[in-house]
Amino acid sequence: MGGTLSNIVRSLLAIAIAVALGGGAMAQTYPSRPITMVVPYPAGGVTDMLARVLAERMQKTLDQSVIVENIGGASGSIGVARVARAQPDGYTFVMGNAETNVLDGAAMKLPYDVAKDFEPIALLPAYPFMLVSKNAVPAKNLKQLIDWLKANADKVTQGTVGTGTMQHLCGLSIQNRIGARWQFVPYRGGAPAMQDMLAGQIDFMCTASGSFLPLVRSGQIRAYAVTAKHRMAAAPDIPTVDEAGLPGLYASVWNAFWAPKGTSQFVIAKLNAAALQAMADPALQKRVVEMGLDMPPRDQSTPQALGAYQKAEIEKWWPVIKAADIKAE
Repeated sequence: MGGTLSNIVRSLLAIAIAVALGGGAMAQTYPSRPITMVVPYPAGGVTDMLARVLAERMQKTLDQSVIVENIGGASGSIGVARVARAQPDGYTFVMGNAETNVLDGAAMKLPYDVAKDFEPIALLPAYPFMLVSKNAVPAKNLKQLIDWLKANADKVTQGTVGTGTMQHLCGLSIQNRIGARWQFVPYRGGAPAMQDMLAGQIDFMCTASGSFLPLVRSGQIRAYAVTAKHRMAAAPDIPTVDEAGLPGLYASVWNAFWAPKGTSQFVIAKLNAAALQAMADPALQKRVVEMGLDMPPRDQSTPQALGAYQKAEIEKWWPVIKAADIKAE
């Protein structure tokens, strides 16, 4: 019996040593071939542009090509599923966001678990929203807009990009906060929604800031507030919701990197370091501001901080989605 136990101990020790040596060897050689960054949206959008400027800088740090692979469809879930199924070897990771890796988990039936099937890597720049209206709306500030919404709720229309998206939830949050209900009009993209607002067909939107700031600056639409804790670097004259009258109404599409569950921590650490070094590049920071995005605080970009933030966002938004019985398209 003693001999058998001794053999088992020796075997377990040998396995532990082999794993340790193997991990050390991998740490020295990783990455030894090109890495794929999956973007779960079509090429050409702001998400894709951000992915490409990050990939360009990360590959210098990693000394390997970082290939951006666009896999769009089904609210981003097709691309995210591709990464959930990938080998956890550090050669495939996803640039997901608050919609793909938080909201989809409540609004869709998915072949993966957004909270359990991925390893967090790093928080990335976010798309804060602006509350904007057509100029025909008589409100000149957010408090006046709230009064107008309450008084005209039966006639008000709000444009959203899709159903169950952060734009939609932004509108639901306002409704819940002020105790009024109005009609949502879903669109397939921000551009057609904005065209209808400019034409007077819809009244207001929670819209991504970067795409439509020129319309605010040219006076074609009116901006009331930014749904974030801090003013945007690209538009410091627009107040936050805290300053304007809806404190705590935060909603943004924040981006992040995730790897398949089981990816080793030294690989996660190496990818995180490459992402942080890329975001520290002044040229990238300038480009991020030009795109209307906000950089994350550096202390929020650790894998642990991202994991905690994702959990908090799930706890915040899933009850809203389920209470409204939202099913993503």
